[in-house]
Amino acid sequence: MRIGVPHAFSTRIGGESPPPFDSMNLGNPSNCDVQDDPQRIAANYAKLLRAIGCDAAAPLAVHQVHGSEIAHVAAGQEWQNGVCADAIVSADPIRPISVRVADCVPILLASADGRCVAAVHAGWRGVVGGIASAAVQHLAKTAGCKPDRLFAVIGPCISRGAFEVGLEVLVQFHDKFGDDVIDTDADGKKGHVDLRASLRKQLTASGLRADCIDDTDRCTVRDGDEFFSHRRDNGRTGRMAAIIAPVSASSSTVLRA
Repeated sequence: MRIGVPHAFSTRIGGESPPPFDSMNLGNPSNCDVQDDPQRIAANYAKLLRAIGCDAAAPLAVHQVHGSEIAHVAAGQEWQNGVCADAIVSADPIRPISVRVADCVPILLASADGRCVAAVHAGWRGVVGGIASAAVQHLAKTAGCKPDRLFAVIGPCISRGAFEVGLEVLVQFHDKFGDDVIDTDADGKKGHVDLRASLRKQLTASGLRADCIDDTDRCTVRDGDEFFSHRRDNGRTGRMAAIIAPVSASSSTVLRA
């Protein structure tokens, strides 16, 4: 992010976890017969936080439910990691925030002065439900600015070519985002969806400038040496994380737009 905000999208490389969580695992899969040691997960988080210059305990997180609810971090107030939401908005520079992914789309947002940030988990249901728009609105209100003063980064996720879906999902994306985010197979019963392109549309429709949105071409399914993938590994896999922390008033870097 060009405005000096501490943030990261993790890969599966450089951690302490054994197979099938090798090695930078940042979360356990639900309903799986094998689980990683929570102490190893905590050690992996500590490594990632040190890499972005954050001297903090584990980042604040939510119980992700593939919806469009937003959790708010208030400075100095107690936080419960079990709250059900798919995005976190914060202006508390002491505590970083994070979401976990293993094919879904991680999005990090920040105000131009870096003092207000958001972390978003966007599965296909969340994309259709408007999770990115809801996060933009909440963050802009928290920062006291218009959405065109916000910045976004869309992290590694399942690519268009790897995300095959049924007709009912194709119809929802077509109706909300148009023809250019979907490909329909010849039989008309299945096809592919571009989650990244859909989210870019959602972010710009919410008021972000196109030149203030960064993304990547990395695919969590295709690039198995770099990323965990729930779809590729049939659920028996680890989790990456997207982490971000607001800068303090004394150290913020303001973008001159």
